[in-house]
Amino acid sequence: MPGQILTVDGLRHSYGDTLALDGLSFQMQRGEIFGLLGPNGGGKTTLFRILSTLLAPTAGRAAIAGHDVVREPQAVRRSIGVVFQSPSLDVKLTVRENMLHQGRLYGLRGAPLDARIDEMLTRVAMRERAGDRVETLSGGMRRRVDLAKGLLHRPALVLLDEPTTGLDPGARLDLWNYVTEARKRDGLSVLITTHLMEDAERCDRLLIIDRGRIVALDTPDVLRDGVGGDVIVARTRDPEALARAVQERFSQEASVVDGTLRIRRARGHEFVPLLFEAFPGQIEAVSLGKPTLEDAFIQRTGHRLWEGES
Repeated sequence: MPGQILTVDGLRHSYGDTLALDGLSFQMQRGEIFGLLGPNGGGKTTLFRILSTLLAPTAGRAAIAGHDVVREPQAVRRSIGVVFQSPSLDVKLTVRENMLHQGRLYGLRGAPLDARIDEMLTRVAMRERAGDRVETLSGGMRRRVDLAKGLLHRPALVLLDEPTTGLDPGARLDLWNYVTEARKRDGLSVLITTHLMEDAERCDRLLIIDRGRIVALDTPDVLRDGVGGDVIVARTRDPEALARAVQERFSQEASVVDGTLRIRRARGHEFVPLLFEAFPGQIEAVSLGKPTLEDAFIQRTGHRLWEGES
């Protein structure tokens, strides 16, 4: 179905005197893979808890599939699947027993439930391990079962909270393959919170959130292109002094981020030799590259992702 699967309007939340969300407003389309990119402490987890009906906002409104998360929590829960950052599996039960328990919570019974469990475990390549206790599985396997469990009742929207954190590259790729296949096969809408650029690159659109506020919302390509030029990163003993010197010598804006000098400039490869010539012996190392999503985040917030963590 066309239209919005998620609408957030003026959402605010405070923990005492600490403002965690400061008037967030955005919409997510059906069938979209939508990313929330930001540091720990930036507001992602609070927003995730509100959308999964675990926390009521201080002000504002959020609706999923037309249902208000505060006034209609049961309808919202039937519409969503949730995969938390920490696995929500009972390790003493088998894979199938975990799936059976999940299905029964959603009113599924008998042969239809058995067939759906077989279908989902086949999709995530875990059907052969259905009789194994979860405690015997690797981290990547547990994450696959968690995903199958979250999709078991055919939700319209699945919420994934840092789903690839701690996974090796192969397991991370597997998880994304399962997610994109579910989107293609079932028209699934996916909202993912992450602080990993590799995950962010796979999203259709990204909402960059920092200190409870939206600082950007667009496709990864548009966010990268908005940085402009090349990105030069130089390591030096006194980055603040060198930044001032670069500005005075070349009328070139320079910033200091995470103890390094950063310069955005078109045709950066031509500027690097000028830096070494102008400041002999002051530059210990330099790198040059096209803008990344991290550069887009730095441009809009003034700090790297990990620096914003609380």
